[in-house]
Amino acid sequence: MPIPSVKHWLCGTAAAIATSAPGLAQDGPQDAPLNVLTTVSMISDVAANVAGDCALVTPLLGAGSDPHLYRPTAADVQKLSGADLILYVDPALEARLAEVLAGFTDRTPTIGLARASFDDSILLGDAEDTAQIDPHLWMNVSLWAQIAPVIGDAIAAQRPDCADDLAANVAGYTAQLDALHDWVTQAISTIPANQRLLVTAHDAFEYFAGGYGMQASEAIEGISTEAEASIGDIRDVAAFVASNGVPAVFVETTINPRTIEALVAELRSQGHEVVIGGALFSDAMGDDDTPEGTYIGMMRANTVTVTTALGGTVPDWPETLQDWARDWEIE
Repeated sequence: MPIPSVKHWLCGTAAAIATSAPGLAQDGPQDAPLNVLTTVSMISDVAANVAGDCALVTPLLGAGSDPHLYRPTAADVQKLSGADLILYVDPALEARLAEVLAGFTDRTPTIGLARASFDDSILLGDAEDTAQIDPHLWMNVSLWAQIAPVIGDAIAAQRPDCADDLAANVAGYTAQLDALHDWVTQAISTIPANQRLLVTAHDAFEYFAGGYGMQASEAIEGISTEAEASIGDIRDVAAFVASNGVPAVFVETTINPRTIEALVAELRSQGHEVVIGGALFSDAMGDDDTPEGTYIGMMRANTVTVTTALGGTVPDWPETLQDWARDWEIE
């Protein structure tokens, strides 16, 4: 989608910065923490766990920000200009940032993690735009864990003295994510098979559904949130909910709840009762300084919400993640 004129101005600013300060990203002291800038917090939390003291990791977008719709600012360009390493998911997610990111590739290592971490056979397509992929890979923990070694290698390329620490951090963190993946699998398996039907505001949960044995995932809006949902979209999903006896549908923290509320109203007008089962974290994590502001906590919260609303039982938290739970005072 073409970016408004402000975006072209930002790209010009990025190019000017790159021209006026060549080599800035590589010329810093080698014992100083690498300045890593990410687009979304789902990347930054993984990167921070991998980096340890070897990098300072900062996300551009915070809680509640929709990366599909986010418009870059002049302040963002300044942050990007000071980065030693830039990490993003894919233009299918950060659509309006894509040109700005492209403006930095000649001067700063800039990695699209979806393409760098996964074979094309892993990436789901977008039925509405065959030129795009579904970028919501973090919804399957076993997949998202695969970005950790890619990030570790990217940091080690500029901080080679950190290579051993980075490798150890990757191993430790991916062990935690392996335990989390197994726990999510166990939780979803407790939902009665005919109720493993995930209905959400936008199509961000296909990797979750496919990875954890959901029978189907339906959404009112497509993979991108740029297009407004139509009455026809709402009625189509209402027909699915009614015909399959779906007990609960879900709002998302980055999307106005009105589409799901309209779905519930449509169903009630037809004589079908359905509840809103809770809010899911889709394109952003929770607030800083909360458990949900971590990737592990985000996936834990989503799993608890889905499992309880659809009639399952939340299993005990894995022993491997007990330290994480104690840090967040979660019993």
